[in-house]
Amino acid sequence: MSGDKEKIEALAKRLREAEASGVACAPLRDDMPEGDLEFAYEVQNANTRHYLGVGRRATGRKVGLTAKTVQDQLGVDQPDFGILYADLCIGDGEEVAMSRVMQPKVEAEVALVLEHDLTMENPTVAEVISATAYALPAIEIVCSRIANWDIRIQDTIADNASLGLYVLGGPKRKLEDLDLRLCGMVMENGGDQVSVGAGLACLGNPLNAAAWLAAKMVEIGMPMRAGDTIMTGSLGAMAPVKPGSVVEARINGLGSVRAVFGPEES
Repeated sequence: MSGDKEKIEALAKRLREAEASGVACAPLRDDMPEGDLEFAYEVQNANTRHYLGVGRRATGRKVGLTAKTVQDQLGVDQPDFGILYADLCIGDGEEVAMSRVMQPKVEAEVALVLEHDLTMENPTVAEVISATAYALPAIEIVCSRIANWDIRIQDTIADNASLGLYVLGGPKRKLEDLDLRLCGMVMENGGDQVSVGAGLACLGNPLNAAAWLAAKMVEIGMPMRAGDTIMTGSLGAMAPVKPGSVVEARINGLGSVRAVFGPEES
């Protein structure tokens, strides 16, 4: 067990050093027990403990791998999750320095903000709806500390579900005013369409993704709390970005949100 703990801490440190230096590291999966997802989550948890210990503030969770095509690609039959931090939240239209993102891609999502705790086992979609204060349009800036996006499921889990930053738009909308399953999404980069989709691409409905996440968090003893943000997962394909990109996602009934990337840095 001590050997496992040392390996977990070493892999977590490898990811932190990659982020700090801006130089992506080699995949982690070959240094983990094959197919052991819990081991990968322990690497993620080691970095969670580290970042919380140095003063980062947790603001919620994200769901990843909600698209069946991506699950098939990585050989899994379930989503994964990561943790959100306050310093990773970007305002709508706020410029993002390219030094803050590694190998960035973007995806449009529905974000939910909770009004009540979700502490019950296996919460239903109805309970998720009752616990939600409002929904927001969002863009996740997905990044990878793994070189060339050479990832499998263990790599992305360990790497905080490949979270980079997240952008929240507005205005806030009550769920009773929305049909999240049928909400259409269009994402453009500089006016050119780069992704289209709808809520049904996200586990059939973003609320399904939120319910799955809430159940997982209770299962591991870290239930979702009032005020938490849930990034529910992509409504369409990810799209790459480059310095100077201006990305806008419009979600029918929910609103729009923009991610603006700064110039290339010398």
